[in-house]
Amino acid sequence: MARKTAVIVGNGNLERDISGIVDSAQFVMRFNEPNLAGGMSGERTDMIMLAASSKTLYRRLLDPDFLDNAALKAAEVLMLAYHPDIIRKYHPRPNIFQRLQGRRADWTMQAIELLGGAGKEIRIMPPQTYIDGCKELGIAGPRMHKVFPSTGFLGIGYTLASFPASEWDVKLCGFGWEGWKRHDWQNERAWVENRIANDRVSLIL
Repeated sequence: MARKTAVIVGNGNLERDISGIVDSAQFVMRFNEPNLAGGMSGERTDMIMLAASSKTLYRRLLDPDFLDNAALKAAEVLMLAYHPDIIRKYHPRPNIFQRLQGRRADWTMQAIELLGGAGKEIRIMPPQTYIDGCKELGIAGPRMHKVFPSTGFLGIGYTLASFPASEWDVKLCGFGWEGWKRHDWQNERAWVENRIANDRVSLIL
């Protein structure tokens, strides 16, 4: 029996139109606020991984056009990558001046209220998944308060753990391995390259 296809679409640039591959897949994951305007990554979206610990999400929650995002509308499930316990224990907290301006470390409840109210199924990644991800990347001790696995890394790990290799062909595209300075991009990329070398995932070239 032929394996099903899962495509994990990062928010980086694509060198060619892969919409046919993406839209014909049986599962498509995207991240945060995907941009489908270019059309090169198709339209199918089954799950979006969101970071509910950043000021970026807060700005999105305040944006009346946020819920009009095409991928967000299409997604059946929204997965919050960072459990509130993880945010509380490891992620940086705003200082007193930032708190006075309305900043906070955790926007989980606000995300649940808005997105759940829009009819989306909301899931939250278990704390142990985050801890296991840190171990995979060699992030331990005091470093866990300074370096955090990205939503992309956690999303790839979730897919590999949930979709057995005997049944699923997992493909990646749109990952540039750069961005927020608090992610360990080098080790995340090496982790993915190891899975590629072992035929667990493949890149859409």
